[in-house]
Amino acid sequence: MSNRREFLKTTTKVTGSTLLSLPLVDACVNEVSQPISPLPQSSSNINIVGPREGYTPNVGTVVSMLNWMREVVLRPVRGMSVSDLDFLLDKDSNSIGAMLWHLAATERFYQINTFDGKRWEGLSSTDAAKWNYASNLGDNGRRHIKGYDLDFYLDLLDNVRNFTLEELKSKDDDWLMIVDDNFWSSPTNNYCKWFHVCEHESNHNGQFKYIRSRIV
Repeated sequence: MSNRREFLKTTTKVTGSTLLSLPLVDACVNEVSQPISPLPQSSSNINIVGPREGYTPNVGTVVSMLNWMREVVLRPVRGMSVSDLDFLLDKDSNSIGAMLWHLAATERFYQINTFDGKRWEGLSSTDAAKWNYASNLGDNGRRHIKGYDLDFYLDLLDNVRNFTLEELKSKDDDWLMIVDDNFWSSPTNNYCKWFHVCEHESNHNGQFKYIRSRIV
C-alpha cells in the first residue's frame, strides 16, 4: 500500500507537469484543422457544382445546376422513336414529346420574365404561337404536339438554353437577388426563379422514366 501511494503521488506530479507544458486548445476552435480548399473558378466536370468561367460566382453555380439537370433529364429519352415520343398512357396524359417542348416553353417564359421583365400575357405573337400549346399542354397539347422526332425537341431545348447561357453572362450576383414582389403568390427573387427552371426539369425526369417503362 505504501509503495502504491508513492507511485500515485509520482504519477500525479508527472501528469500535472506534462499537462501544464501542453498548449491550451480552445474546445470551440480546431486550431490544427486543415485549410479548406477554395471552390474552383471553373470546371468542365459536370458533377462539380459551382462557379463557371464567364459568369459571376453565383450565376455560374446556377449554370452548373442547369447543365447537370439537363444532362440527367435527357438520358431516359435518348434513342426514342416518334411513336415513343407520342405515346400516351391514357386519354388525359401528356406525351414525352409534349413535355420536352413544355420544358423549353417554361425556360422561355423565365427568360422573358427575368431578362425582359414581362409576364406570359406579354408574349409577342411569335412567342405565343410557338409556346402556348406546350406551356399549357392538356387537350391542345395532345392534338398539336405529335409527329416530331427527337432531334426536333432537342433543337428546341438547345436553342432556348443557348440563349439563357448567353444572357446570364451579362448578369451578376446582385441581379440574382433582385426580388419580384408581384410574382404569383409571393415575392420571389431571380435566384429562385432559375432554381425552379432546374427543379421543374427534375419533376419531369421522373415522368419520363415512368412512361418509358410503360411503352410496349
